Amino acid sequence: MAIFAALYFVLSLVTPYVPAVGVPEIRISLEALIATVFGLVLGPYLGAAAALLGAFVSFVYTGMLPTNIPFLLAPPLNALASGLIFYRKWKWGFVVFSVLIIAFLFTPPVTPLTENWFVAVAVLFDKVAALFLILPLVWFAKRMSIGKAAGFFFVLSFVGNQIDNMWGSFIFATPMVYGSPFFGGLTTDVVRGLFVLSPFAYPAIRLVQAFIGMLIAVPLMQTLKGTPWLWSKDNILTNGNGKKQKALENTG
Repeated sequence: MAIFAALYFVLSLVTPYVPAVGVPEIRISLEALIATVFGLVLGPYLGAAAALLGAFVSFVYTGMLPTNIPFLLAPPLNALASGLIFYRKWKWGFVVFSVLIIAFLFTPPVTPLTENWFVAVAVLFDKVAALFLILPLVWFAKRMSIGKAAGFFFVLSFVGNQIDNMWGSFIFATPMVYGSPFFGGLTTDVVRGLFVLSPFAYPAIRLVQAFIGMLIAVPLMQTLKGTPWLWSKDNILTNGNGKKQKALENTG
């Protein structure tokens, strides 16, 4: 955990930030993409804890800007969901993602949904797509191995980063955040406008993050395959072979 938290912190020092469209106070942390790898190597729980620790240390080091506080949980949620999916608990990852999407529908910028459906569409179209990508991801993983799973890691990284983004959208849509003086006391109507201002910019950023995450995950997971570094040797790409091998060793 300490090693990966330190890695997150170091990446936060060298990775450029991307300002959110229309809200320069919010900075998109590109280093958050590494949280997917945390979930792969450390598992959902230790991975999430390491991501939270790394994000918190980075937050303290950069001056503890109040505008960053609401978004500290975004990288841990990425690591949590990625780890749950990879280590055969994908249904819980699906639930976490679904809850965030549904919760967003009850925030002031979206309600009433009959009048502000366009806000929901602009924010959620890519998140809903990522949510349902979990199903084919799990299905096709049964036919893959770690050494031939570049596409799997790309999609998983995309899903994890979209959960990160979903938390950011949800928490920013709460009045105590967007109405705070740290964000200039934005009104609900202004927030609606910000959400529909550039709906395609953020999916593009997540695709770039997913590609970089894949480039890191493929050689790393291939190298760590069969070592104690992995949280559990039996994962979605092993088809239960890890448990079978362990049983053979115990009986042998």
